[in-house]
Order: sequence, then C-alpha cells, then structure tokens
Amino acid sequence: MLTTQAEPLTLIRLKALAHDLRYEIVCLLAQRELCVCELEVLLEGGQSKVSYHLNILKEAGIVGVEQRGKNSFYRLERQTLYTLGGELLKDVLHRFDALELTHQDNSMCYDKSRDANSNPLYPQQRP
Repeated sequence: MLTTQAEPLTLIRLKALAHDLRYEIVCLLAQRELCVCELEVLLEGGQSKVSYHLNILKEAGIVGVEQRGKNSFYRLERQTLYTLGGELLKDVLHRFDALELTHQDNSMCYDKSRDANSNPLYPQQRP
C-alpha cells in the first residue's frame, strides 16, 4: 500500500469541487465572471445557498471576488485549476512509477504462449 498523500491544499480544492452545485458554479464561471444575483438565477437557488458555496470555493482559492458597488462579482481563478490539474497528474504518475508491475505465475491473465486448454478462463474442450 502506498503511503504518500496529496498536499492538504490539493485535497481542500478537490473537496470543494466534489459538490455538484459548486462544480456547476465553476463551469458557469469558466465562461465569464458573474455576480451573485446572476448565479442565483442560473442555478435556481437562493442567495444564501449560492453565497455559502461560493465562499467554500473562494476559501479554496478556486474563485476570486471583486466588490463593485453593492454587487460581488466572482471569477474563476484559472491558474489554481491549472496547478490543481498538474498536482493531480504529478501525484498519479508518482504513484504509478512506485508500483512494481509484475506478472505472477498464478494470475488469471491470458497468456498467448500457454495452451488455451490450460487457461482457467477457457473451459476444457471435450473430444
């Protein structure tokens, strides 16, 4: 079993994206910046619900906010997502490289060099 763990910030960001409404918010913000009232309409949700999920995304560094008068405009922090993708890829490749890929004699893998009758995946043929 591998014991390496992802960076805490990576896990925080993944957890933030793991909620369906927050993921939908990110997809909307990928198109353009939006104010809370626009997100409420697009998501068909109340202000407190949308603001709650926006705050989680903001704390994870996935979205940024700019106050303009009475409105808060949210934008996607693209560099954060690029970095997150890079961290995931690096972690997966590190784990993959750490594995020993070996073929065991008692595995159920098909081996073309063996007789098909000796392979447990194929039933014995009767004459």
